[in-house]
Amino acid sequence: MSNKPISETKIAISGKSGCGNTTVSRLVADALELRFINFTFRSLAAEKGKDLKKILALAATDDSWDREVDSRQVEMAREKGGCVLGSRLAIWMLPEADLKVFLTAKPETRAKRVQNREGGDLKKIAAFTADRDKQDSERYLRIYNIDNNDYSFADIVIDTDELQPSAIMDLIIEKWKEKNSAL
Repeated sequence: MSNKPISETKIAISGKSGCGNTTVSRLVADALELRFINFTFRSLAAEKGKDLKKILALAATDDSWDREVDSRQVEMAREKGGCVLGSRLAIWMLPEADLKVFLTAKPETRAKRVQNREGGDLKKIAAFTADRDKQDSERYLRIYNIDNNDYSFADIVIDTDELQPSAIMDLIIEKWKEKNSAL
């Protein structure tokens, strides 16, 4: 056990789109009074005033987009103090995290969540999400030699299909308490 104070704890939460990464990461950060870090392609698109689909299309052929997003979020996470880093590659990009969490959900659950968040046609969202998963996996393997379907090293894997975000947060905090007796 590390007995690290919560104020210095770094938690990495990963999962594919629609698994609850952002929602759950924010809840955990708020509950533990840690910085919440979630710099993604969506953040970069908003920052640059571009459509997410346009950024993803550019990233499919230009690795600098991935490198920019990933390096910025890791830099933020490595700043002094604790944080919750919520992103698709958080558990791979922040290997020193005190707790590594991977969230899963069925494709249909994920598509419904994206639809609830962004609106749109469910079939189109499901197709877009499946295509994005494939593109993401190919890019991560090419750029970083990361197989984002192998999360066997995570401290906890949570199937979010039937769980409310607050219940997922509770599981994560319980796992952290298990790993660290200082809380």
